[in-house]
Amino acid sequence: MENQRIRVFAPATIANIGPGFDVLGLALSSPGDLLDAELTDTPGVEMVEITGDGGRLSRAAMKNVASRAAADVLRRAGSAKGLRLWLHKQMPLASGLGSSGASSAAGAVAANEILGRPLSPREVVLSAMEGERAASGTPHADNVAPSVMGGIVLIRSYDPFETIALPIPENLHIAVVHPHCKVSTAAARTLVADRTYGLDLIVPNLGGVAALVAALYCGDLPLLGRSIEDRIIEPLRATLIPGFAQVKAAALEAGALGCSIAGSGPSLFAFAGDAGSAQHMGAAMQRAFKTAAQLDSDLFTGRVSTEGARVI
Repeated sequence: MENQRIRVFAPATIANIGPGFDVLGLALSSPGDLLDAELTDTPGVEMVEITGDGGRLSRAAMKNVASRAAADVLRRAGSAKGLRLWLHKQMPLASGLGSSGASSAAGAVAANEILGRPLSPREVVLSAMEGERAASGTPHADNVAPSVMGGIVLIRSYDPFETIALPIPENLHIAVVHPHCKVSTAAARTLVADRTYGLDLIVPNLGGVAALVAALYCGDLPLLGRSIEDRIIEPLRATLIPGFAQVKAAALEAGALGCSIAGSGPSLFAFAGDAGSAQHMGAAMQRAFKTAAQLDSDLFTGRVSTEGARVI
């Protein structure tokens, strides 16, 4: 098995999807990360090279999310083998698109694949969560679960850990606009840590999560759009995103079914019923970022990816 080598692609994700903080996420068709993995007879994980990160990511095995997730797979599988990894970042860091989650998913899936799939998908997600622990201090799954599994995922419970794959409405399209500024996941999580909320805010969010799940099962896109309102996390994180109010307003004026922050931000996402509408509202959001905050941005449009991290 010495020198067997594979390449894995892991998709970007949108976490929270409005009201579902830490319990909802979906996989995007693009962008994503690439990871090459090589099986060796030397125990442990070595991060040989990282490209596309501008030199900002650690190559230390327990500080890099991909190698930490891969190491956890080796541990769970009881393998005496080792891995050499080459990570190719193809998505912006600190963007709200699950950059660390995609790398974590790639590391866990690559390790499991090259070992012959000893772990269940649930265990692969748990290993990928160990990568997220390195990135943000909290092993949350709303990015890594959809990046590993694909589709739209609900985390019903963290203890015991249980995920549920949700239906994807046939006509659902997404526009994601990434402004050229950064919000760190750790900083965004610090903003909401140790806060308490009244029932006046909690109840609408509970209704939103329940309605979102109902909308997915019914294929009701207008209800889905109304359901992504978030009264708990969005008002706090919006303060970290220049031009947030103007960009969200521009999306809704352009016909978006709904609009909210992707993960920790600063990216925003909007839902549409067809590809043309997604492109139209995405362009309106880009113009608003430029006008309101003098920020250039990248636009990604597409459907929910039904495929998670996979060998290519």
